[in-house]
Amino acid sequence: MLKENVKKLLEAGLAADESLFLIDFSVTADNMIKVVIDGDHGVTVEDCIKISRAIEHNLDREEEDFSLEVASAGAAAPMTMPRQYKKNIGRKLEVTTLDANYEGTLTAADDEQIVLEWKAREPKPIGKGKHTVQKRQELSFTEITKAKVVLKF
Repeated sequence: MLKENVKKLLEAGLAADESLFLIDFSVTADNMIKVVIDGDHGVTVEDCIKISRAIEHNLDREEEDFSLEVASAGAAAPMTMPRQYKKNIGRKLEVTTLDANYEGTLTAADDEQIVLEWKAREPKPIGKGKHTVQKRQELSFTEITKAKVVLKF
């Protein structure tokens, strides 16, 4: 019962700001509610507070005791939804598939696939030495087992 109520309140809270979207939602047996959100333009503390209030202010603690945690998907957290890729176009990603690992700049993303591009040093086809070549790889979401943004400091 609590989970269904929270889900409705969460959906209403997210509908109030269409740039925010749900990454994960759970309610444990001891009524610990955990919500992880992301946003097309990032997530601010105010966004987390807004979603938290949309849930907490509409539940009665006298009826059911609960704890609530609303958090943003961490910058280093793996991406799980096509919408997350779209907001990270232009950033460097580490992508793992069953067959290979890639690190490159995300240049395109739609609801089916992503495109990564990077430069690589390869032996010249004729003669000695190496030259720099531009590489491009299209990967469908079904191939990707893990993907995350590479953070630079």
